[in-house]
Amino acid sequence: MTQVLALSGGIGGAKLAVGLQHVLPPGELTVAVNTGDDFEHLGLSISPDIDTLLYTLADLANPELGWGRANESWHFMAEIERLGGESWFRLGDKDLAVHIERTRRLNAGEKLSGITADFARHFGILSRVVPMSNDLVRTMVITDEGTLDFQHYFVARRCEPVVKGLAYAGAADAQLVPILREVADDPALQTIVICPSNPWLSIAPFLEMPAWRELLVEARAPVIAVSPLVNGQAVKGPTSKIMGELQLEQSSATIARFYEGIIDGFVLDKSEAHLAPEIGVATHVTATLMKTAADKQRLAREVLEFAGSFGKL
Repeated sequence: MTQVLALSGGIGGAKLAVGLQHVLPPGELTVAVNTGDDFEHLGLSISPDIDTLLYTLADLANPELGWGRANESWHFMAEIERLGGESWFRLGDKDLAVHIERTRRLNAGEKLSGITADFARHFGILSRVVPMSNDLVRTMVITDEGTLDFQHYFVARRCEPVVKGLAYAGAADAQLVPILREVADDPALQTIVICPSNPWLSIAPFLEMPAWRELLVEARAPVIAVSPLVNGQAVKGPTSKIMGELQLEQSSATIARFYEGIIDGFVLDKSEAHLAPEIGVATHVTATLMKTAADKQRLAREVLEFAGSFGKL
């Protein structure tokens, strides 16, 4: 049995993760998920990226939005609005059950990793879904309106403030979940895949943790990153906007430089094939846009085949 470790944020990363789950035998995929987006809302512990991965891998995600549950109802949210409560972050009724149970168990002293693994089991997911850390890491967005926590920037303010910088509170002291170290040290580990998530919002929280950076730099298996850009633009989310506001060239070459010293290979879309000589590591050029299940599985196979071309193991 081989093993594959994937690093992921929310929607974009989940697309490749579900492709990997479909092409790998059951039990061979571990997805480490960004928790920098986690926050407290209405007294509940919300883990948006973890939940997106759980719902996607369990085929329960809303197919139109890519996040939240399919066939959701909104009675709870309607009552919150009626009572004049905070309704800027919408929680569906099925989704709400996850947040209530997570909060109850965290308050009882359980670790987020154990709760997440239990949820995955109840959802019938055969892959491991693991938070990047059980310790609190919070992505803070420094804007022209002041410093905002990620969800207030992303949801409440709809990414409208101009981004001046980013900070990752708690990352310097956060530790790995033990199972992630076990997977990384497993001789059967075939590759580590950095999914096509926003590098600054979804992957940087990993990299700002010394334990994660050390794991990636010292990995015996090849580390392969997949660009989230197609023709210099993000498929979804604020990646392109943030790159522009940070005065970064909006291209996959910029993202490859962001991962310099960590990755052994880089996958970029055919629309940016001309950038391959600038990447600095081995490249694989293909169609990275994942609209269908077939697209996700094809890209997953190509990433694994590309990783297999390295002699790092």
